[in-house]
Amino acid sequence: METHSENGWLGLKAKHAEFIAAQTEILAPPLVPEVRLHLAHESVPLWQKTEEELGEMGLAPPFWAFAWAGGQALARYILDQPEIVKGKAVIDLASGSGLVGIAAMKAGAKSVLAADIDAFSASAITLNAAINSVTMTVTTNDLLSQPLPKADVLLIGDLFYEKALAARVFAFAESAKAAGMTVLIGDPDRSYLPKDRLEKCAEYSVPVSRDLEDAEIKRSAVWQLRPYY
Repeated sequence: METHSENGWLGLKAKHAEFIAAQTEILAPPLVPEVRLHLAHESVPLWQKTEEELGEMGLAPPFWAFAWAGGQALARYILDQPEIVKGKAVIDLASGSGLVGIAAMKAGAKSVLAADIDAFSASAITLNAAINSVTMTVTTNDLLSQPLPKADVLLIGDLFYEKALAARVFAFAESAKAAGMTVLIGDPDRSYLPKDRLEKCAEYSVPVSRDLEDAEIKRSAVWQLRPYY
């Protein structure tokens, strides 16, 4: 029998899913037309409406409602190089909309753990996986503060925009590499990406919204950690 708290959590997830479906449009990101997502056109109005309509104040920005440039680049790279994930267990860190994880599943991954601490993101990932006919495990646990999960590939899309967060993410990436994982990072030249410790795999011109970025086209690259010697 479900507990009251479980019923409450299920009700919250349903409310989030209804809001996402009502406030977004199903679109394909420009660089990844193979994938469809629930996407918004503007961030601030959606953020305000989220807090007002659902009565949940102090929410994180709606990162889940946009196909960020770094994520698009990484998803494109995975779809074009499916051997990276085919038949493998994948972690999509800070999954957001689920774009990168969905691309990995479409490229033949055995499984994807889509991790994002935002409950709205978890609902968006579930909805987006369904419209793309893929299945992923979704968690709101903070993987950066837990023992490293077992996996073959770690994918990190657009997560180097804050100094403290970037340091934690890179430490997690190094731990994953030391454990034998393939680690790939998609990034549109964010301030705290440690390029001196990375090697570039590919680069793309990604169309993005001026509501999100400082240009309509963001040059975005896919990186891997430099090999140990």
